[in-house]
Amino acid sequence: MTDAHVVILPGDGIGPEVLESAILVLQKAAQMGSIDLRLEHGWIGGSALDLCGEPIFPETLQACKEAHAVLLGAVGGPKWENNPGHLRPEAGLLQLRKEMGVYANLRPVVARPALAPFTPYRPEILQGVDLLMVRELTGGIYFGEKGRDPDSAFDVCRYHRHEIERIARVAGRLAQQRRKKLCSIDKANVMETSRLWRQVVTEVMEREFPDVQLEHVLVDAAAMYLTLKPAQFDVLLTENMFGDILSDQASTLAGSLGLLPSASLGEQLGLYEPIHGSAPDIAGRGIANPIGTILSVAMMLRLSLHQPDLADAVERAVEKVLATGPLTPDLERYHPSHTRELTTRVCSALGAE
Repeated sequence: MTDAHVVILPGDGIGPEVLESAILVLQKAAQMGSIDLRLEHGWIGGSALDLCGEPIFPETLQACKEAHAVLLGAVGGPKWENNPGHLRPEAGLLQLRKEMGVYANLRPVVARPALAPFTPYRPEILQGVDLLMVRELTGGIYFGEKGRDPDSAFDVCRYHRHEIERIARVAGRLAQQRRKKLCSIDKANVMETSRLWRQVVTEVMEREFPDVQLEHVLVDAAAMYLTLKPAQFDVLLTENMFGDILSDQASTLAGSLGLLPSASLGEQLGLYEPIHGSAPDIAGRGIANPIGTILSVAMMLRLSLHQPDLADAVERAVEKVLATGPLTPDLERYHPSHTRELTTRVCSALGAE
């Protein structure tokens, strides 16, 4: 038996609904792989604010730092949008990422032929799209000094050499495992942080990954190319804010924001979550797309629990369900499936492996 201690953070909005689906799939996979699964639930985001006045329980934070992996739903919502910055739900997520030391955010994007009709793109643009975004997650403008007075506000963007070096190494290793192409995205024509970013990434790649083809692209051009020629990309390396924006744009290539998983990795710990938000407008209606969260479970099985065969099985089960439908309303306008129905079909397909 393999021990697996996983902290579950449902969060806000549709977070508890998609986490319920993910847990069912994780439990099914654990049975198949003889994993001794121990789940521990915690509080983060608006739900934590309502209960204790802080965006993450201190006990939850400590449990996350002691677990094998953390699985998160989503945080945020209009109920807390007028809170001061340190008492917003997102502050709990930023604190969690920082204290877990998960500096490398991986967001795979695949265009599946069966879902091409649900995207705004012509089929020829989607052909061959299989890219991986590597986003630096614990530096940059989100974590810089902030301030505000009645007439002005500021957010400082700062990067240190060591932060850029370590994320460049992650991207370089991943590019070596794929098609050996790395596109580093910055705004070096304007920003000093981007000029340092470009310099350090070049040094790391030339010194440690000479077999990887490196290209530097400005962030505005990268946004355009993601729309016009997305298949040209393999691994994309970005700083924190650029990666946040571009990964949401890239989700349109897959068909829905609800399809995309992510993994946030440090030296030892892993945090897994779908890239979508809390979607409070559909919370409680049973129509949220659980696929991004289920695929996040697959990434967790592969990267933190070291069960690549189980990860492959979950991904095959998802592919089978996506190819046959019906799907949730974000993808299927007529006669859509509900969250639980879709989850049941994924579990059945996984059990048939």
